[in-house]
Amino acid sequence: MSRKSTRRTFLGQTTAIGAGVGFWSGTSMISRGEDSALQGLSAACIGVGGKGGSDTSHIGDQGVAIVGLCDVDGGTLTKKGREYPDAKQFNDFREMLDQLGDKVDIVTVSTPDHTHTAAAIRAMRMKKHIYCQKPMTWSIREARMMRETAAEMGVITQMGNQGTAEDGLRESVEIIQSGGIGDVAEVHIWSNRPIWPQGKGRPDGEDPIPEDLNWDAWIGPAPMRPFKKGEYHSFNWRGWCDFGTGALGDMACHTTNMPVMALKLWDPIAVTAVRNPGIVEGETYPASSALMFEFPEREGLPACKFYWYDGGELPPDEIISQLPASFQKRMADQKEGGRKTSGAVVVGSKGLLFSPDDYGAKHYLLPEDDFADYKMPAQTLPRIPFKAGGDERHKWEFVSTVKGEYEPGTLSNFGYAGRLTETILVGNLALRAGEGKRIEWNAKELMSPNVPEINQFVQREYREGWEV
Repeated sequence: MSRKSTRRTFLGQTTAIGAGVGFWSGTSMISRGEDSALQGLSAACIGVGGKGGSDTSHIGDQGVAIVGLCDVDGGTLTKKGREYPDAKQFNDFREMLDQLGDKVDIVTVSTPDHTHTAAAIRAMRMKKHIYCQKPMTWSIREARMMRETAAEMGVITQMGNQGTAEDGLRESVEIIQSGGIGDVAEVHIWSNRPIWPQGKGRPDGEDPIPEDLNWDAWIGPAPMRPFKKGEYHSFNWRGWCDFGTGALGDMACHTTNMPVMALKLWDPIAVTAVRNPGIVEGETYPASSALMFEFPEREGLPACKFYWYDGGELPPDEIISQLPASFQKRMADQKEGGRKTSGAVVVGSKGLLFSPDDYGAKHYLLPEDDFADYKMPAQTLPRIPFKAGGDERHKWEFVSTVKGEYEPGTLSNFGYAGRLTETILVGNLALRAGEGKRIEWNAKELMSPNVPEINQFVQREYREGWEV
């Protein structure tokens, strides 16, 4: 069944994922991009360089008219403007939303982490549908605010963890939820990040601000600091605590997505930084870390521990020794200084599910001999019918939901993605508490009852003019 929507028709849709992945049934109609253009859907895009460049193009490829482009970097803005010559250009998203607010249906947010909430909530309160890059927010409380605002305004949302669109990830969720590997009490996930500078203090001095850079808008809600060439803009911001969320925030929305979805791993009760060199001078995340999250029994699932490793840290040998020989060799090479790997291992009472990439798109059931005759469980999650790469399929799911032509809705909507982001960012609190310090966590109140000094990092006070 297809439901046509016009420019200011808003779908008060919600999907089951907001309360956890459950059963899906129904049919959908494949929607072509040119149909969107006929319906008059339009978008304004905030952050149009790097990942924001492809986000903008992919939305446009679905037939959505790109009418506004915003980037603090004039060179980036000019370059993207050649692709969309009819779009108005801005270097401050507040001005763009003020001017184009009644002319757009969709807003994409592909900026550094610290400005996601300021942009997205402003747009959602104008009843705009939002595609926002991962991690959804810079702070834990912002994640709560984002999902609550999305629900209140009834807008369609999607976080940019494109692995969600992969059939392989959805199959893995079904395997785990059907009991294919038994009861799960441990999850181990490691990342090849960071690939940017971390583990250092703030540089001395300042450099002249480039004429085509709106530094005030780049800083946005964060505390003002001097411009320093190459330190923050355009990519190295991820390691700085004021702007990014480190290796954990950057990649965990991808790499933990599958087990979090399958096992409902949100609202941890405690987090410990098992290995933690510490936040350097209050400025940057450590170059490597290892964390342990604790989850209680939930919805009939047993208590579970989730272990995170980054910066070259790896799971213990008893986990590595159960992986395919070819991957064990790669990890052995890493220990000798070779290329870093990424992976996820879900440890069940009947065996392991191993995903060897960042997106959960592939999986192995181990030991292989034990699963030689394994039959896939019944499908409980929809498969995206649009044929393209995962990132484009993720955009198709979003745009088609906005149009009202894809009834299952967005799987990584803010109801789900907000809870995922909250879970992940609690780990960064542990990095501020010191090595081996167990932080108890009250997810309902968003606070630690036993380490109150870290509660100041659950949210931030916005700089004047950038308040939410």
